Amino acid sequence: MLGVPSSAGAYCVGVERAPAALRDAGLVEALSAAGADVVDAGDLTTRLWRPDRESPFAQNLGDEVQAMMELSATAAELMAEGERLLVLGGSCMVAVGLCAAVKQSGERPRLVYVDRHLDLNTPHSTTEGSLSWMGMAHALALEGAAPELAGAPGSAPLLQPSDLVYLGVDPTRETTAWEREQATELGIAIIDQAALCDDPRGAAQRARNTLAAGPFVVHLDVDVLDFLDAPIAENVNGRNSGPTIAVLERALIELLKDRQCRGMSLGQLDPAHASSDPTAMTRLVSALVSALTTESL
Repeated sequence: MLGVPSSAGAYCVGVERAPAALRDAGLVEALSAAGADVVDAGDLTTRLWRPDRESPFAQNLGDEVQAMMELSATAAELMAEGERLLVLGGSCMVAVGLCAAVKQSGERPRLVYVDRHLDLNTPHSTTEGSLSWMGMAHALALEGAAPELAGAPGSAPLLQPSDLVYLGVDPTRETTAWEREQATELGIAIIDQAALCDDPRGAAQRARNTLAAGPFVVHLDVDVLDFLDAPIAENVNGRNSGPTIAVLERALIELLKDRQCRGMSLGQLDPAHASSDPTAMTRLVSALVSALTTESL
């Protein structure tokens, strides 16, 4: 387990407190009680979002490049054979760092991206400026991506389109026209929110089977969840849509019980929002423990 307490690429401060909040909610103890041999490698450098007026469309780019380099180098050393790495973000940029670590360890990165967003924007396609909304665009080195970030893991692109599959995306309300165009042109597989909610186990199987055989990792953006069931995300727009924690748990179990899954990253959790429902963090920890400790049949 490795914490990345960084909100540099987020929309504001808050998500950098997620690693500590998950530990305080008993994640390590619950994993150990379920039979997992847990090594807590601690936290990387804390980096806070700030209003970057010099680079408003790619805010805190230098901090994010440094965070990715630190994460990829550290995570690559922790990804030992027969072990699984859990990366606690922070912003969704941890997914890019985890994939970079897979590449540094000598394997081809493949990613199941569990999110209601595509995160395919670039500093030229949106004025929002949050790099956490642009992670996959940089992993794929799309036109308009910041070269400093797209090239940070080494040779770009980090991911090929066939090595990325989305699970839980809300394509009608939570994606931009640019993102939809890129996904279509590149032929990236999308298993949408409705499919995830209707049949979480089947949707997860489809996502895994979309990728080629071999090692893969999973990224979970907690804003995929119905915000009313689990008010824990930085993004509060997901009200009355998306899976509950219980539904998501079934999908995660299906993905993580695969012995080829080398690890998972988690991002965009805001403990300040989570404080509105004292049960939410407990339920999330329970779901993560179930997914991480269920053995394949």
